[in-house]
Amino acid sequence: MKISTKGRYGLRALVDLAVNVSGQPVPLTAIAARQRMSVNYLEQVFGQLRRGGILQSTKGAGGGYSLSRDPSCITVREILEVLEGPFCITNADRDGREDKISRAVRALLWEEIDRRTACLLEEKTLNDLIKKEADPDKAGKQVHAETDA
Repeated sequence: MKISTKGRYGLRALVDLAVNVSGQPVPLTAIAARQRMSVNYLEQVFGQLRRGGILQSTKGAGGGYSLSRDPSCITVREILEVLEGPFCITNADRDGREDKISRAVRALLWEEIDRRTACLLEEKTLNDLIKKEADPDKAGKQVHAETDA
């Protein structure tokens, strides 16, 4: 699974939202400006995150987005699966024509990579990313300084 721009931007924007929360919904335009992202693109990403139960939206004056629950309860895996779909490194050779070698490679390598990666993504929460952002020495660089790659 290659993490797309949607997944990368979604994670960055959620960290930004969580770091800049003030008890009020955060306007999407503020997040987009700080992260140098297109408001229209971020609207699509946040729409998915809202439908996926990660965000809540408030309409009207003073409206914006807020997390639907505590950041320590939102895993990176959940965020990426909402934005990217189910995690799977490869679904090759699952079409019923799998031979012994293909089954062995799948069982010994691909499934193990899937399990370990899924565990890592499940262990990391949005709160972990917030802590890294708050301490740039640990993170290597701040989220605000991240360049679009």
